[in-house]
Amino acid sequence: MSKKIDYKKDYKNIYLPPVEPVIIDVDTMPYMMISGEGNPNGEEYVKKVEALYRLSYAVKMSYKSDVVPSGYYEYTVFPLEGIWDLIDTSKPATDLDNLKYTIMIRQPDFLTEELFNKLVDQTNKKKPMPLLNDVVYGEMTDSLSCQMMHIGRYADEPASFAKMEAYCNEHGYERSALIHREIYISDPRKTDAAKLKTVLRFNVNKRN
Repeated sequence: MSKKIDYKKDYKNIYLPPVEPVIIDVDTMPYMMISGEGNPNGEEYVKKVEALYRLSYAVKMSYKSDVVPSGYYEYTVFPLEGIWDLIDTSKPATDLDNLKYTIMIRQPDFLTEELFNKLVDQTNKKKPMPLLNDVVYGEMTDSLSCQMMHIGRYADEPASFAKMEAYCNEHGYERSALIHREIYISDPRKTDAAKLKTVLRFNVNKRN
C-alpha cells in the first residue's frame, strides 16, 4: 500500500475537464458494469447503482481480508458512469422510458476476474442481493473522444452536446455514434441541480 490514488488529483484530464469541449484519447480501463432499460429515475436503476457501489466498496475494503490482494493500494472509489443510448431511435432523447444504458464504476488495476468473483460471492453471503449477479467485470475504452464538464441540470445537457458537436465540426472531427458517456462527479442527492458536475463524452473520428 505504497501509493494512494485520488481520481480528482491523479486523473484530472478524465474526471475534471474544462467547461469547454476538448479532444481526448481515452485509455483502456477496468470496470464493473450492469445494463438496463427505462427511466433512470425508477427503482430498478437505483438498485443497479446500489449493486455497483456495494461491490466497489467490497474491493476497496478487501485489504481487511485474510489475504490482501496482490498489488493492493489505497484509492478513492471512482465515480458512477453511464453509457446511454435509445431503444427506439425514432423517439426523442427526452423520452426517459426509451433509454437503454450500461452504468459502471471504474476499478483499480489490481482487481482480477478471480477476485471479482470471490467478492461477489462474499457480498451476497453477507446480504443477498440478486442484482449483484448481473454485474460483470471487464475492460473498456472510449479511444478518441470529445468531452467537457457540464454544469447544471441533466435536462440541460443538450446545449452542451450541441457545443461539443460545433467544436468538433470546427476542428476537423465528427461524432462517430449517437451513444454517449456521462460521468457523475456530483451526488444529485446532495447537490443543487444548478451546480451538478457531469462529464459528457462521445466518440469521434478525425475527418480526412
